[in-house]
Amino acid sequence: MTIHEIQQEIIEEFTGLGEWMERYNYLIEMGKSMPMINQAYRNDEYLIRGCQSRVWLNAEIMDGKIFFTADSDAIITKGIAGLLIRVFTDHTPDEILSANLSFIDEIGLKEHLSPTRSNGLVSMINQIRYYALAYKSKQQNL
Repeated sequence: MTIHEIQQEIIEEFTGLGEWMERYNYLIEMGKSMPMINQAYRNDEYLIRGCQSRVWLNAEIMDGKIFFTADSDAIITKGIAGLLIRVFTDHTPDEILSANLSFIDEIGLKEHLSPTRSNGLVSMINQIRYYALAYKSKQQNL
């Protein structure tokens, strides 16, 4: 599935949910079902700066595609990380770097987050893109 197709799938899922309490519950469930980060990566080196909650993110590249794992000490933030991982994992650095993240506005996610959580969302996206940029650079230098 392309990043665009995954975003469309998420938009359809959120459209099928009722008010935002139901959507928050969906995010919480998404956080519970995402791939868990290895305990070795739950340290300051993998901590995302700019998040109110503690969020750890790791990325590994296999066969030219990046796979992300994450964890957070806050359940909604963990769900947001799970949502982003769902969108970005198993894609190439170029696909990640060129992705237009229209789904965030279309599902109303940013407008239903506190300013600090919204900043955390942006920080998570930036970190994912930094990983993609680093892996792209590494591939070009091989």
